[in-house]
Amino acid sequence: MSDTVENSDTLQHSDELQKKVAGLPASPGVYQFRNDSGTVIYVGKAKNLRSRVRSYFGKSSNLSGKTRILVNRIADVDVIITSSEVEALILENNLIKELKPRYNINLKDDKTYPYLVITSEPFPRLMITRQVRKNGDTFFGPYTEAGQLRSVLELISSIFQIRSCKLKLSDDAVRQKKFTVCLDYHIHKCKGPCEGFQTREDYNRMISEVIHLLKGRTSDLVRSLTEQMHRDAEQLRFEQAAELKTQINGLKKYAERQKVATSDAVDRDVFGIARQGDNACGIVFKIREGKLLGSQRMYFSNTEDEPPEHLLSRFLEKYYLETPDVIPREIFTSHSLAADEKEALQALLATRPENAGRTSKTVHFLTPKRGEKAALLGMCEENARHLLREYLIEKQKRGELAREHPALTALEKFLRLKGLPRRIECFDNSHFQGSDYAASMVCFVNGKPRKADYRRFRLQSFEGSDDYAAMHEVLTRRYSGSLSDNLPKPDLIVVDGGKGQVNAAAKALAGTGLSIPVIGLAKRLEEIYLPEESDPFNLPKTSPALKLLQSIRDEAHRFAVTYHRSLRTSHTVQTSLTDIPGIGEKTAMKLLKTFGSPEQVAKASMKELQQATGQRTAEAIRNHFNKRGKSKKH
Repeated sequence: MSDTVENSDTLQHSDELQKKVAGLPASPGVYQFRNDSGTVIYVGKAKNLRSRVRSYFGKSSNLSGKTRILVNRIADVDVIITSSEVEALILENNLIKELKPRYNINLKDDKTYPYLVITSEPFPRLMITRQVRKNGDTFFGPYTEAGQLRSVLELISSIFQIRSCKLKLSDDAVRQKKFTVCLDYHIHKCKGPCEGFQTREDYNRMISEVIHLLKGRTSDLVRSLTEQMHRDAEQLRFEQAAELKTQINGLKKYAERQKVATSDAVDRDVFGIARQGDNACGIVFKIREGKLLGSQRMYFSNTEDEPPEHLLSRFLEKYYLETPDVIPREIFTSHSLAADEKEALQALLATRPENAGRTSKTVHFLTPKRGEKAALLGMCEENARHLLREYLIEKQKRGELAREHPALTALEKFLRLKGLPRRIECFDNSHFQGSDYAASMVCFVNGKPRKADYRRFRLQSFEGSDDYAAMHEVLTRRYSGSLSDNLPKPDLIVVDGGKGQVNAAAKALAGTGLSIPVIGLAKRLEEIYLPEESDPFNLPKTSPALKLLQSIRDEAHRFAVTYHRSLRTSHTVQTSLTDIPGIGEKTAMKLLKTFGSPEQVAKASMKELQQATGQRTAEAIRNHFNKRGKSKKH
C-alpha cells in the first residue's frame, strides 16, 4: 500500500543526531532545536535535559500535531547547561525574546500600558511611565484602563501632599535654600520640602503610606493613621489630627469603591486563560485583602494544539519574571499545572526578595472547584474570553485576521462542537465493480480548500466491493504513521456516506487513539449521520453550513473519481495495448487519447492507425487484434 503524498517535508533524523541526543547530560538547562538550514525553530527548558529532549523522539502518537511537525523538522540540537532550574527558566525566556522561534508560543505583554512609579530620589516623586527599569524605582501596574489610572492619581493627590515639581531635591540643596516654594504649597497640595518646611523623614513616611495604598493594604493603612490621629489629638496637635482625619475618610471611600472578591481578606493572584483557534488571552486578577485591586492581560499567538495548562505556565513564568508586585501566598489557576512546571515556578518565586526566609512551598498553587473561590476563577475566565473576543475583532479591523466564515459558526452550533471547525477533512471512495479501489482526502481550512494537504490512497487491504472496509483503511492510514506526523489534526471529519460509513470511520479513528468529531453526509437526501446514532437529521436547505459540507463532499468525490480514472486508465494500458509487441506506454497513451479506449483502437481502420502511429506500428496493432479475434472464434 502506498499513499500519494504531496509537498511532504518529512525529515529523517540522522544517526549523528540520535547519538547526540542520547549523550546529553542529565542536568538542568535550555535546549534549542535547529532545522536543516541552522535556524533555531524551538527553545525549551528542562530539569533533566537528556530525559526531556529524548521525549521528543519517542512514539509520535504521544505528541500533538504541531509537535510532530516540529520534530520532523529537527536537524540538530544545542543545549546550554545551567546550575539550576530557575536559571534555565530565565534563560529560556530571554532566548525566546531574542530568537522568536517558529514553534514557540508568542506572548504580547502589556508594555504599552502605563505604570505608576515612585522614584528613588531623596524626596521621591509619583509619576506615570511606560518603561519599567531596574534602577531602584518602585513600579505599580500596569493600568490597562485609563480611567482606573486617573482615579488612583486623583485619590493619592487628594489624600497625600506629594510634590509635583521636577526639582532635584537633596538635603544639601534644602539646607542651602536653593529653592523656594511654588503655588502647590499655598493651596495645600504640597508641604514645601524644597524650603525645609517638611522633613525628609516625614516626607518618606508619607511615601510609605502611598506604597501601602498602592499595594492594597488599605485596612492596615487606615488602622495606622487612626492610631496616629488619636495620638496627635491626645497631644493637642489638632491641625495634624484633622489632616489625618481627611486622609482616613478618603481611604475609606476608596476602599468602599473596590470590588470585594472574597470574604476571607487574603492576598492572592488569580489566573485565567481563553483560547480561540491560534490565539489566546490570559488575565490575572490581583486580589489584595480580599478585594480586586486590578488586572493585567497578555495575548498569545501560535497556540495551536497547546494544552491550556501549558499556556498558563508560560503566562505565569513571564508574569512573575517581569512584575514588580509582591508575590502573594496563594495563586489560583483555572487549570491544574503539571508537576514539573509547578516546581519550576515555585523555585522562581523563592528567589524573589520579598520571599527571603520563606520556603518555596509557602506559595500555594490551587484550582478551586466550588464555592466563592471557584466563582472567582470563573469570573476571571469570563473576562479572558471577553478580552479575547475584543482582541480578535481588533485584529480583523487591522486586516490581521480573516473574518470568520459564517458556515463554520453554523456548523459549530448545529453539530454542538467545542470550537469552530477551522480544519475539515473529507473522505470519499471510488471503484469499478470492486476493482481499482481508490480513496481521496480533501482538506478545507477556514472554509477554503487547502490543496497542498489533499491526499490520495490506493486501497488494497481487502478484496471485492466493501465500502466499510475501504473507509476503515483510509482513516487508519491517515491518522497513524507518517501522514499523522506531517499533517495537523482536523477539527471535524466528514465521510461521504451514511450510517455504515460513519460507524466504520469512527471505529477506525478509535483504533488510532484520537478523539475527533466525525459525521457522514449521504447524497440522496443530504442527511447527516453521527456515530452510534440510529436516525439521521437534516440541516436547513438554506444553511451556509450545509452548502459548505456539500462543496467539501463534492470536491472529495471529484478528487477520488479523478484518481480512480487514472488508475483504470493505467491498468487498461498495461493489460491491453502494452501487450502488443513494439507498443510502449507512451504510444499506448497516445492511442487512448486519439481513440478513447482499447476497444475503439481495435475497431479503427488501417488508415486511421497509420495517421496516429505510422505504418509499422499500425501493422503491429492490426496483426495483434486480428490474431486475438481468430483465437476467440476457436
